[in-house]
Amino acid sequence: MPTPSRLRVAALTATALLLACALAGCADSQDEDLSAQKLSWKDCPAPSPAEGGGDAPSPLPGGEEWQCATLKAPLDWAKPKGDTIGIALIRARTSGPENRRIGSLVFNFGGPGGSGVSTLPAFGSDYAKLRTRYDLVSFDPRGVGRSAPVECLNDLQLDVYFEQDGTPDDSAERAKLLDNTKEFNAACEENSRKMLPHVRTTDAARDMDLMRQVLGDDKLHYFGISYGTELGGVYAHLFPKHVGRAVFDGVVDPTQNSEQGSLGQARGFQLALDNFAEDCTSQPTDCPVGDTAQDVKDRIAKLLADLDRKPIPGIGQRVLTQTAATNGIAQALYSKDFWEYLTEGLEQAYDGDGRVLMVLSDSMNGRSENGEYSNITAANISINCADDKPRYTTAAVERRLPEFRAASPLFGDFLAWSLLTCTDWAVAGAADHPDVSAAGSAPILVVGNTGDPATPYEGARKMVEALGRGVGVELTYKGQGHGAYDSKNKCVQDAVNGYLLTGKVPAAGTVCS
Repeated sequence: MPTPSRLRVAALTATALLLACALAGCADSQDEDLSAQKLSWKDCPAPSPAEGGGDAPSPLPGGEEWQCATLKAPLDWAKPKGDTIGIALIRARTSGPENRRIGSLVFNFGGPGGSGVSTLPAFGSDYAKLRTRYDLVSFDPRGVGRSAPVECLNDLQLDVYFEQDGTPDDSAERAKLLDNTKEFNAACEENSRKMLPHVRTTDAARDMDLMRQVLGDDKLHYFGISYGTELGGVYAHLFPKHVGRAVFDGVVDPTQNSEQGSLGQARGFQLALDNFAEDCTSQPTDCPVGDTAQDVKDRIAKLLADLDRKPIPGIGQRVLTQTAATNGIAQALYSKDFWEYLTEGLEQAYDGDGRVLMVLSDSMNGRSENGEYSNITAANISINCADDKPRYTTAAVERRLPEFRAASPLFGDFLAWSLLTCTDWAVAGAADHPDVSAAGSAPILVVGNTGDPATPYEGARKMVEALGRGVGVELTYKGQGHGAYDSKNKCVQDAVNGYLLTGKVPAAGTVCS
């Protein structure tokens, strides 16, 4: 991998230092009460490249524009009067009468590293009913998108980084993977040294409580999806008396360390692949990628083995490698709506054409058609490594490979070797797993999906138990894909909407199918 570009130099002029601070979102020390700040809401610009690029959000039904603002927050919550950063916000004002308005409903869509400012408008229509009583609000968490984004490698370097072999077969390939990881992490330290110690989930949770105050709400009403459930759980632990009506969907298991979480994902993605194969071969028409469910999986395994030896043409000059194909398959398993693209991508790949699987892989990695990357990978790694205490060596991964392979013949190696991601990270990890105990909190509706690949179903029960007696209320959806609300299942949506709009808590143990 090329030497990382250096965005900092040894001797900075005063002008360059000011520019560096402006780009990082920092400011001089201040004495103002940040909870009393007034937000300046304006029509939203197009998303920045770090947010994923694209066009400015389309007007809401009725012609209203999405509004954006910047919240000023401490860079270091241990020094609340010190330097500040900007947290990018977006909102859609409630569509209902003001006297029916409950407050703001804050969304985090997961990652970590996903831009809420670009994601909320993309899914805004899914939450139209909730908008009848709430302002819908989301944000780029610190280190993400427009909120003092973490920077690591540039676009060309990321193209090379994502071509690496993520499942090394010999000592030379293992050494290369570790070298690539160290180079990536060194680039993050070189280019984002000031932000790396301050992107923990606890920092983002404190930002949310400041956000609650500035938005004028006595309680935080919250909808967290995927990693957003971990963020919500940490918020509830820190501020249990400030929790309003909250929903966790696609639930992270808060009791697991990074190794246990990766092993759980291996099982989850294998289950989703099993379900895809069963679905394809159970249709009235022939399945184009296998005669039986086992045949489907065997052919995929052969494809990945062949790609490990010889990649096939992908998009432009880029080729589809084994790692990119695995990444694309995993991306397609996030939603049953994507299964048709997975079938198409596999058909093409068997004929030597890797374009569809590469498009899916690019989507996972945050790469746009013009070759620009969002900062989701940099932010994801930075937040996870700041949160997670364990650090792993190649020897440790090798010892764990049999267990990962037993969990998933297709995804086990890939997820086991990903444990090296935080090796030699510049900032120590905070804990083995997050503390989400929240005695005294209002009820939190916890929704688990039995077919979820990324946050396996068992995590919902673990979250309920960890939140504490009388806080977590579990709802089960017997479905496919990551999360439940956006499946459009009426039972799930009625339960979630009922709680958020009227305060009616579903009976614990409710099952939707």
